[in-house]
Amino acid sequence: MAHGMKRVFDRRRMVWLAAIIVAANGFIPVLWILLTSLKTETELMRLPITILPDTLTFMNYERVFTDQPIHLFLWNSFMVAVLSTALCIVVSALAAYALVRLRLPMPGLILSVLLAIAMFPLISLVVPLFQTMRNFGLLNTWTALILPYAVLSMPVCTMVLVSFFQDIPNDLENAAMIDGCTRVGALWHVVIPLTAPGVFTAAILAFVNAWDEFLLALTLSPRVVSRTLPVGITLYQGEFSFPWPIISAALIVAIVPVSILIAVFQDRVVGGLTSGGMKG
Repeated sequence: MAHGMKRVFDRRRMVWLAAIIVAANGFIPVLWILLTSLKTETELMRLPITILPDTLTFMNYERVFTDQPIHLFLWNSFMVAVLSTALCIVVSALAAYALVRLRLPMPGLILSVLLAIAMFPLISLVVPLFQTMRNFGLLNTWTALILPYAVLSMPVCTMVLVSFFQDIPNDLENAAMIDGCTRVGALWHVVIPLTAPGVFTAAILAFVNAWDEFLLALTLSPRVVSRTLPVGITLYQGEFSFPWPIISAALIVAIVPVSILIAVFQDRVVGGLTSGGMKG
């Protein structure tokens, strides 16, 4: 009895230790960036290094909005992320529903292929995507980023939605179709509402991927007017200078929208992740 209780206690202690390590890995870098954004350039270069700023300054945040058109970068990133997420969720939901309900041959193989596609290194897709967008005249447009971002997030989103759709009884959809719904109507009016945590989880994953992506944004939208936030932040560095306080302030500005989004939908995202994990 005592040995079993000790083993449970040790297991809980290991879980808490792992949770603390994961939390510290995500929180400490953000805290360091925040403190750096509140320092002056002189204080940052001073030795010995200080963790807390001697005097708080918000001048770096003012320069973030005056040195570069960051409001334009924020707008571009927001619209690209929202539109690519919407497209990704629509196509992923249809694909997941087809895999679960339409009795396609070898659905496991199809999911394996989707997973393999998701593991392709992004650098291998840059040249063909650039040539395709150039041939269609889409360079420096939102469309040049929306389409690749949606496609790149579809495999993961499809697998997330498949795990949720499998637990929805067929009888609910059959009842909706008896009442006059088409199969697609049953999907949107019955299945999607019942799997809202999974849909929100997939949407958050797609949105964050689009918001943070740098390589394709740099390649397909090089002009300032169409740049997204990750690429726009690189404009703050000069040829012979690297103003870390200003760049840190710009990074905090980039982190805030995603943090707000996750905080607002935290319950749904956590519920979706835990439910998906239990089903898997």
